[in-house]
Amino acid sequence: MTEVIAVRPVDEVRTVRALLAGGVVAGPLWVALALAQGLARQGFDFRRHPVSVLSNGDLGWLQIGNFVLAGLLCVGAAWALRRVPHLGLGPVGGPWLLGQYGVGLVLSGIFVADPLDGFPAGTPRGAGAVSWHGLGHFGAGAVAFAALIAACLLAARRLARRGERGWAAYSGATGVFFAAAWLAMIGSGGRPATMLLFGLAVVAGWAWLSATLLRARREAFG
Repeated sequence: MTEVIAVRPVDEVRTVRALLAGGVVAGPLWVALALAQGLARQGFDFRRHPVSVLSNGDLGWLQIGNFVLAGLLCVGAAWALRRVPHLGLGPVGGPWLLGQYGVGLVLSGIFVADPLDGFPAGTPRGAGAVSWHGLGHFGAGAVAFAALIAACLLAARRLARRGERGWAAYSGATGVFFAAAWLAMIGSGGRPATMLLFGLAVVAGWAWLSATLLRARREAFG
């Protein structure tokens, strides 16, 4: 892999390095900004509200931008992975899934989630009506989540075949945890315990993606 990189134009090498670095920091940036908003904005409660509803209100542009920026960083990292394939994600399937995850995030920002259960201030309690853009947000989220879960499981299978049991177990556990937490939240109708559990799963998913892209970058460039 090092020899292949060595014969590439310097500008391309720099671009690949930068895009992989962008993918590494996408998760921490997304989580930090979402957490800061959730703690600071009046009426928001992590036990009752998904982070997506932060896209509403006067400061909603922050979360919209958070989705779009993180998504674009993931799309860029997916392009870079086609040039320096990760041993677990491979040269085609993994980058395609990461790109799908990024596109889903961008669309999650474009299609704004509906106000929910008292947030933002003045919104009636309860689920409320679902708009066309709310449906679009649900669809975009499903695309993103399914792609991330599939990427974890793909990496787990490929790494297990290579005998890398630790990374394989980590990848598989992340994918299964994310899927279970997502289904639990849907099945419970958004009860506080499952809302918090899914929040942890989102953080775990981002952590796995950052670790995976960091490994790919180190293996390619040292």
